[in-house]
Amino acid sequence: MKEKPGDLVQHLLSRAGESLEEAKILADSGHWNTCVSRLYYSCFYAASALLEKHGLSAAKHSGVRSLFNNHFARTETVSKEVSAIYNDLFDRRQESDYGPFFVFEETDVKPWFNDVDIFVNTIKKLVNQTTEKA
Repeated sequence: MKEKPGDLVQHLLSRAGESLEEAKILADSGHWNTCVSRLYYSCFYAASALLEKHGLSAAKHSGVRSLFNNHFARTETVSKEVSAIYNDLFDRRQESDYGPFFVFEETDVKPWFNDVDIFVNTIKKLVNQTTEKA
């Protein structure tokens, strides 16, 4: 099957949704650190989809973050408040995955579900807007 333009963008948006669903399952099981990681990945996949839509990509997570901030946060295409969700979860994921003895609790993580939903939906709207303009 040959890929069509936009297939990768849609795949990344799908992965963003899947990661959010995985985070919910992990939350239900009380696995808060791994839940934080999946919440971050939901934002990462959404940000990657927006970059891909605009012909941008990076090999590393820090590169995706840098491109996203330079092209969408600093220009306020994505508001500072919404951009902060991704940037904050980038840091929280580093703590959860690599911080020795760092443990997230339910009260830390639960509020981020709504934030991630806002971030992903904002990115989806931007992707759809750029699709309609094309």
